[in-house]
Amino acid sequence: MRLEGSCHCGSVRFSLESEQPWPYQRCYCSICRKTGSGGYMINLGGDHRTLSVEGEEHLSVYRATITDPDAPGGRRPSRHKRFFCGHCGSHLWAHNDRWPDLVHPVASAIDTELPAAPAHSHMMLGSKASWVPVELGPDDETFDEYPRTSLAAWHEEHGYRDSGSG
Repeated sequence: MRLEGSCHCGSVRFSLESEQPWPYQRCYCSICRKTGSGGYMINLGGDHRTLSVEGEEHLSVYRATITDPDAPGGRRPSRHKRFFCGHCGSHLWAHNDRWPDLVHPVASAIDTELPAAPAHSHMMLGSKASWVPVELGPDDETFDEYPRTSLAAWHEEHGYRDSGSG
C-alpha cells in the first residue's frame, strides 16, 4: 500500500510503500508518549528503500537516551532515530540502522486513509502513565514490554493483503 504523509505545517511531505499499514500497535513507553504528545503512539511499518521526502531540509532528528549499564553514566543515545519537522514539531517517522530496510511512519502523520485494524496490541504497558486509560477490544493483546511478534508477522497472521480488505 502506498502511504502519503506530511507534517502539520506542510514543510515536509513523504511517501513510501507499506505492507504493514494497519494502525494496531499502541506503544505506551515514555519516549513515544512524550514525542507523540499523547498517551501512546502508533507506528506503522514501511519499506525504507521506497521512502521519498520533499522538504528534507526541514527535518530534525532526535535520538532518545536509554538506560545502558555498560555506558558511561549508565545512559547512551538510542540507535532509533526519530524524524520531526523542524518548524511545527510533527513526529513523522523513525528509523533504526539495525534494520536498514525498515522505517516506522507515525500513523498520525499519514494522510492516506488507513485500513481499520481487526484488533490492537498494547505494548510497553509496564511504563504506561497512570493517567492513560487502556481500552481493550475483545481480541486485543497486552504486553508489559515488547509483543511476541513483529509488525510484519502480526499483519501476516491477521491476513492483511495490500487491498486493505484483511
